Amino acid sequence: MYPKAYIQFLAHFHGDRDYFECHEILEEYWKESNERKKDSIWVGFILLAVSRYHQRRKNFIGAKRTLEKAIKILSIQESRPNIQGLDSGSLFPLLSKLLDQINHEESYQSINLQIADPILLDACIKECRSKGFIWGQESDLGDESIVHRHKLRDRTYVTEERIEALKNRKDNR
Repeated sequence: MYPKAYIQFLAHFHGDRDYFECHEILEEYWKESNERKKDSIWVGFILLAVSRYHQRRKNFIGAKRTLEKAIKILSIQESRPNIQGLDSGSLFPLLSKLLDQINHEESYQSINLQIADPILLDACIKECRSKGFIWGQESDLGDESIVHRHKLRDRTYVTEERIEALKNRKDNR
């Protein structure tokens, strides 16, 4: 019923709070899906995770920019009572509250998205357990490997892809 990547996203979002991993999982799914639209619901969730990552690192400008984009994209789905199994009635007030906190440069606090579909919730909790996470656990702000993940990851493949793309552009001229 729900893509495995979405369940994994929610498990990380509510378990280890590794928002960088949330972004990676859903971005890969989005790229592999047929839609690849910039206003896809998956992009909205990706941007929400990126915003949480930025706020936790006190990058309030990045957090605000990405959350505003997430809200805009997710608002397209607002008329639906449940957006991918989430309670939209609680989602948008939560996102507004987050945006207000970011605007006031308030420190990061873990949040939980209200999951309306009990089948989805059960699948997410099971995914958390399989990964050794505790559902709803607060973010470990002392875990540098999660808080500053983008600085610690291996970027070799990204550099190689950029060099290859540049080479291809030059060859096409």
